[in-house]
Amino acid sequence: MADQTFVAASPRRIAAEIAEPRRWRAWWPDLALTVREDRADKGIRWSVAGALNGTMEVWLEPMLDGAIVHYFLHCEPTGVPPERVGELDLATMNHRRRVAGKAMTFDVKRRLDAGRAAGEPPRDGNP
Repeated sequence: MADQTFVAASPRRIAAEIAEPRRWRAWWPDLALTVREDRADKGIRWSVAGALNGTMEVWLEPMLDGAIVHYFLHCEPTGVPPERVGELDLATMNHRRRVAGKAMTFDVKRRLDAGRAAGEPPRDGNP
């Protein structure tokens, strides 16, 4: 799954929000994340365990006066043999994970864009 959202803040500030481990449990309560690569203002990559097994990444692409937050989730359900995957409601599972990714980006956007009127530069003035 992949998704993207624009945030009017510097990649450095966005990265600091996303790299905060205490937020991960709120965003993805049934997943255990282990940092595979902290790419600083370019994003972060995790190994994923728990309800899913695989990898997840947030990549930050500088754009205009902020960054596009790209969210990638490459996982399989845990504990389901390959021959039974077809029995799962994959559309609902995919939707749930897409909503969780969007909730994460909107949470970051809400905090970093707070008080900024549309069209004004980011608060830190540092895209």
